[in-house]
Amino acid sequence: MSFIKFDPDENFYFHRGMSKRVAETGTSWPHYHSLYEIYFMLEGNCTYIIDNKVYNVQAGDIVIIPDGIIHHTKYDNISHSRILINCSPEYVPASVKNGLSSGFYLYRNPFVVDEARKIFEKTESEYNRKDAFSAEILICHTHSLFYLLLRNSESCITVDEGNKVIEQAVAYIRENFASDITLSSLAKKFSVSPEHFSRMFKKETGLGFSKYLNSLRLQYAEHLLRSTDIQNITQVAEICGFEDSNYFSKKFKEVYGVSPKKIQKKGHGEKR
Repeated sequence: MSFIKFDPDENFYFHRGMSKRVAETGTSWPHYHSLYEIYFMLEGNCTYIIDNKVYNVQAGDIVIIPDGIIHHTKYDNISHSRILINCSPEYVPASVKNGLSSGFYLYRNPFVVDEARKIFEKTESEYNRKDAFSAEILICHTHSLFYLLLRNSESCITVDEGNKVIEQAVAYIRENFASDITLSSLAKKFSVSPEHFSRMFKKETGLGFSKYLNSLRLQYAEHLLRSTDIQNITQVAEICGFEDSNYFSKKFKEVYGVSPKKIQKKGHGEKR
C-alpha cells in the first residue's frame, strides 16, 4: 500500500502561507513525508486528518506529525494564516521523539502561544538569512520549540475528539480501498443512510467519498507503475480497485498530468 510522498528539496523547509492546491480547492491531497511536519495556525481554523484521526485546529494550535504518517488538511474558509515547517530528524530532540511517535499530534496551550510565536519568527528570520551558521542555529530554534511544548504539556487543553464514525470509515477505506467499496455499503456498515454518510464524510474530510477513495487507489497505482514489473495497465487498474481501465487512465492523467504508461516507463527507466 502506498501514498503520495511529498518532501521539499531541503532537509529544513519553512513556509508562511498556503499551497496552490489548498488555495484553489480548500483541501490538500492525502500524503506523507520522510520529514517531520510542524504546523502553527496563526489565524483561522482547519480540519487536520492525521492517521485516521480528525482534529479541529484553531488559531494558536501547533500540529506535530512524525515522518511516515498519512495526513491532509481541509479548510472551511481558506482565508487563514499559518506557518509550516518540514524538517529532518536531527531538528527534533532525541529525548522527545518517543513521545511524538505515540500520537502526540495536536498541541493546544494558550499559555505558550506568545513564546512559541517568537521562536517561529526567529526561525523564519534565520531560514531566510542562510549563512554558514544557519543550519546549527535552526536546530537550536526547533529544539527550543519542542522543549517549550513538552515542558508545559501538563497545562495543555484537552482537545475534543473528532467524529468517530468518519475516523473509523477513513481507517476502513485505507485498509480496503482495493476491494469493492461503495458509498452504500460503507453507510450500511456504520448504520447511517448513504445521504447522511456522504454529507458527513465531505464535511469532516473536505473530500467527497469517491474522491477520497480514488485518491488512495491512484496513489497505489502510481506506486505499482513505478516499482513493479506489471506491464498490463488493465491489471494495474484491477489490482487498485478500478473496474474500468479507461476510467482509471482518465483519472490518473487528471491527477498526475501524464498517462499511466508514461509513469510506468519513467519508473522502469529509474530502476535500470
